Amino acid sequence: MTADAAPVDWDALREAARDAMSRAYAPYSGYPVGVAALVDDGRMITGCNVENASYGIGLCAECGLVSQLAATGGGRLTHFTCVDGAGAVLVPCGRCRQLLYEFGGPGLVLETPEGLRTLDEMLPQAFGPQNLG
Repeated sequence: MTADAAPVDWDALREAARDAMSRAYAPYSGYPVGVAALVDDGRMITGCNVENASYGIGLCAECGLVSQLAATGGGRLTHFTCVDGAGAVLVPCGRCRQLLYEFGGPGLVLETPEGLRTLDEMLPQAFGPQNLG
């Protein structure tokens, strides 16, 4: 993992994710998820999952986070955490790791139940813009 320029307040980031999780719309699965991330310009952004009756086209919390990133000026994600309905830290699924790779790159630092990991450690040999001709 790369060294951080400034210390990250993981407790505050996790609390923002828990707050976002409290706003999740998960009436079908009963599995609310919240996420929070820091952006390279110092902003903190959040997201929560939003389900709908057709199940398969629900939005992951990471989708909401990336949408907020774009809507508030873009930038690169630098630090990320994800929590479940009980507020416990969990890791994003493979699809969401790919989404995070697009907007944070291999150096994005993720909080996991086992500690901090870079996205490169969580998604080795990722496919990204560099692979397109």
